Amino acid sequence: MLDKNGIAKRIAKEVKDGYYVNLGIGIPTLVANFVREDISVEFQSENGVLGMGPFPFEGEEDADIINAGKQTITTLPGASFFDSAMSFGMIRGKHVDLTILGAMEVAENGDIANWKIPGKMVKGMGGAMDLVASAENIIVAMMHTNKAGQSKLLKKCSLPLTGVGCVKKIVTNLAVMEVTSDGFKLLERAPGVSVETIVAATEGKLVVEGEVPEMAS
Repeated sequence: MLDKNGIAKRIAKEVKDGYYVNLGIGIPTLVANFVREDISVEFQSENGVLGMGPFPFEGEEDADIINAGKQTITTLPGASFFDSAMSFGMIRGKHVDLTILGAMEVAENGDIANWKIPGKMVKGMGGAMDLVASAENIIVAMMHTNKAGQSKLLKKCSLPLTGVGCVKKIVTNLAVMEVTSDGFKLLERAPGVSVETIVAATEGKLVVEGEVPEMAS
């Protein structure tokens, strides 16, 4: 089973040389820590940063340099800062190659709910709506079940939707899955996790073909 860093490390393998990547709040922000050093990647944050690096070491933080989740970050040589109009121009103009988001729920058809729980105060959907509407490649980083042990990979989302049919791949603490026309397709198992465990934790349709490999370390 993977922890949050393990999920981020696995997603980092999906990042290719030359990509422009948007990192959402939560687990996705950890991905920058695990990208291979032999490739060039530009990480974009919707609050107006292009060229984010890994998180700073303790004592080296600069409170003025933050990501969309208000966490302190580092920047790489050549990084740039700009206003929200420019940032969302990049996003809406489809200039981002890969978007990595967290989610509360994902449906078997690729719907995503990641912004609101009814009855709880929220400021609004924010940039998530632009990201899911504009991105052509969305990977979700999430826990497979909630704190009550209930599946977050569903036949149909119960929470208000952020986007419809937009998620391409999901990496959880249990598995890597691809969204297909037939439902969730199981691609890899987390270390020590059986197919049976993944099936039991998935409410939506899960397609299992042949022997499913364990994630490489």
